[in-house]
Amino acid sequence: MSSMADKTSFVQKMAAKLGLNEEYMIPYGRDKAKVDLAALKEKHKNGRLILVSALTPTPAGEGKTTVSIGLAQGLQAIGKRVCLALREPSMGPVFGRKGGATGGGASSITPGESINLCFNGDFAAITSANNLLAAVVDNALFYHTTKLDPSKVTWKRVMDMNDRSLRNIVVGLRGNGITREDGFNITPASEIMACLCLAEDREDLRQRLDNIIVGFTAEDEAIYAREFGITDSLLAILRDAVNPNLVQTLEGVPAFVHGGPFANIAHGCNSVIATKLALSCAEYAVTEAGFAFDLGAEKFMDIKCRCSGLAPDAIVLVATIRALKMHGGMDKKQLDTPDAAAVRRGLPNLEAHIESARRFGRPVTVAINLFAATDTAEEIAVVQELCAQMGVNCAVANVFEKGGEGAKELAQTVVQSMQEHTSTFHPLYELDIPVEERMRIIATSIYGAKDVVLTRAAQKKLALLDKNGLTALPVCMAKTQNSLSDDPSLIGRPTGFTITVRDFEIANGAGFLVALCGDIMRMPALPKVPAATAIRVDAAGRISGMKG
Repeated sequence: MSSMADKTSFVQKMAAKLGLNEEYMIPYGRDKAKVDLAALKEKHKNGRLILVSALTPTPAGEGKTTVSIGLAQGLQAIGKRVCLALREPSMGPVFGRKGGATGGGASSITPGESINLCFNGDFAAITSANNLLAAVVDNALFYHTTKLDPSKVTWKRVMDMNDRSLRNIVVGLRGNGITREDGFNITPASEIMACLCLAEDREDLRQRLDNIIVGFTAEDEAIYAREFGITDSLLAILRDAVNPNLVQTLEGVPAFVHGGPFANIAHGCNSVIATKLALSCAEYAVTEAGFAFDLGAEKFMDIKCRCSGLAPDAIVLVATIRALKMHGGMDKKQLDTPDAAAVRRGLPNLEAHIESARRFGRPVTVAINLFAATDTAEEIAVVQELCAQMGVNCAVANVFEKGGEGAKELAQTVVQSMQEHTSTFHPLYELDIPVEERMRIIATSIYGAKDVVLTRAAQKKLALLDKNGLTALPVCMAKTQNSLSDDPSLIGRPTGFTITVRDFEIANGAGFLVALCGDIMRMPALPKVPAATAIRVDAAGRISGMKG
């Protein structure tokens, strides 16, 4: 068993690397901590921000988080001061299909099991705050102390687990309140998650919580969370969750892991607080945005950067030979078979993401996440040839097997890329144009769609939001992560498709509109055989079978 000195050594080591006073460090056991928000007030931004994204994900796996961690270790290996700023994993994917989010092999953050399971209580606090507001809303309906129309409540309950059966429910049965239709989202889709991730400090968080809209009156007037008088109670629940979590990689790179919205159904970025703290503590801060560039990275630029003043200094796009083969039509069972032609057929997907990334005027590097046992030199050369033709940097990274040592080439390439000329950062669209036009810009320039259409229900909801002056906000497109389109079966680089918006949800406190596209659900489902069936715990409490 570790001694008390071991607990102190982690805090001392991280404080020294980050240049933080130990008084700001709040130990959470032997190998993790939180950092008091006061630390950010004494530091000033001086680092350079590297954003890691990827091509469209496939069942073959792309390893975006693994490359993010490996790149940070590679920067350390070439003598740079570096810090990571990553999202917290949700237990939905851990027990569902995808697995956790702590990297893999020699490029992992630790303690992996603790990070993947109830990490420092943040998700539990966000869930509780969300559901306290839901309970108070239904209580006000029961006592008729609100003008809220029971049929127009928009605030949903949440839980941090995939459960399709809770997407649509009925509450208040048998006299236990007002009977009405309701539903659950998964915790990463909670607006309180987004409020916490986009807040600059506690007072900013307070204002965001106040501005949450929970529904509308019979006359279609918005009802705000502040009207229920519980904002301080919500802040009390979130008191510790707002402090960023601190862990480290296997090679000792500090990692702030804080906030965890999904990018297909939410804005997909870790907290502004953690990102700014990482920038203030290192020469380079490496962060990632969920799923591919069309989802998390676009939202990073158009939502997170717009509200925070952040802007990336360089962009890394992660690609694998295996994923490119699948986009080229190869069956997953055949991926170990060398096939440069299949890689070439899959290149249009990577090409689309490169074009999207370059729209923001930052240097782009393609990182080929190497699968050393199966990737061939001929296949790798196909990707390098495309990058050369498009004028973007390319580097091979063997981060799973070799950690930082395997990422030196990538690290040097990214650092060198920052010497390239960059233009002033601008979001993709301005907010003084109609919502439909904002969505059309995203869909045509980032997805490659020919147009966006709204269902009648979506048009009606948009009119309601416009009536209440709630449309001058960035748009968070909620769509499948498995395709550039809103149809998950369209792999590669589909063309000629239309994005269908079937509904809107308002995240006024967070500061964006959510456009629900295609069949996307804000409460995921479990697969036929959940990952939970493979997890084992022995008599000593050791966990096995959990995906990274």
